[in-house]
Amino acid sequence: MKNCLTSAVIAVLVFSLCPIFGVAQDPGGGQAEKFVAAYKIGPKDLLEIKVREDPKLNVEARVSEQGKINLAYINEVYVEGLTSAELEKKLAELYSVYVLNPHVAVTIKEHQSKQVSLLGAVAKPGPVQLLGRMTLLEAITAAGGLTKDAAREIIILRTFSDGTTNNLKIPIDDLMIKGDPKYNLPLEPGDNVIVQVDRMVAVYIYGQVKAPGALPVLQSRIPTLTQAIAQAGGFTERAAKRKVVITRKDETGKEQTITVNVARIQNGKIKDFQLLENDVVYVPDTIF
Repeated sequence: MKNCLTSAVIAVLVFSLCPIFGVAQDPGGGQAEKFVAAYKIGPKDLLEIKVREDPKLNVEARVSEQGKINLAYINEVYVEGLTSAELEKKLAELYSVYVLNPHVAVTIKEHQSKQVSLLGAVAKPGPVQLLGRMTLLEAITAAGGLTKDAAREIIILRTFSDGTTNNLKIPIDDLMIKGDPKYNLPLEPGDNVIVQVDRMVAVYIYGQVKAPGALPVLQSRIPTLTQAIAQAGGFTERAAKRKVVITRKDETGKEQTITVNVARIQNGKIKDFQLLENDVVYVPDTIF
């Protein structure tokens, strides 16, 4: 229960802070490499160990709660936290007392007592057991898939072995629709996967448009200035397209005013202007 509460608090913080501070990293920016690491052995994992030079030493061994396995000749060996490659090297050194130049192969046949938390817009939020080397898509599937309230991003929160933490931003369209493999990362025990929940927000448009008022929009799909004008029915004949005013409040609550020449946007001279939640657009009359 405590773990679930902690995960929920993390989720609330990410939903509220990520859009403001941009803490999440984008795999496209070269951050993904840190999130792809060799699997580390843990309690209850089932290991298959083979020694090429002496088949009698081949065995399947379950890791104890104390992180150990028991093997012929060398008895108890602490394996928790090692990768397969690291354990192969360790066992080769230990067996070298009894076998000449041993070649050891370690395979993790079952991954037990390892889980990630999926939160937000998934059908069955909560812990998901890591079965083998589970990827992000496999974990989402295990959690029942995305709900219709899913926004455009997934956040992976991870704490590394050195105690540092990092966040990775995954674009849902690239993962689910385009199938870009660089976003389908393998998950690690303890990861918190947060599928951000979309919600309805509003921008406001007044003045010389045909249908002035509030425009309800999804938070992940807030329109640009020209899109908002189109949704409001377009300009009237008296609209001053060169002096459209956007009023917005910054993070401190201070109001700022931006004047945009929409005629230049329509002519391809400048880029469209991206609106934000609660922006107020005013299209003045050419008479004034």
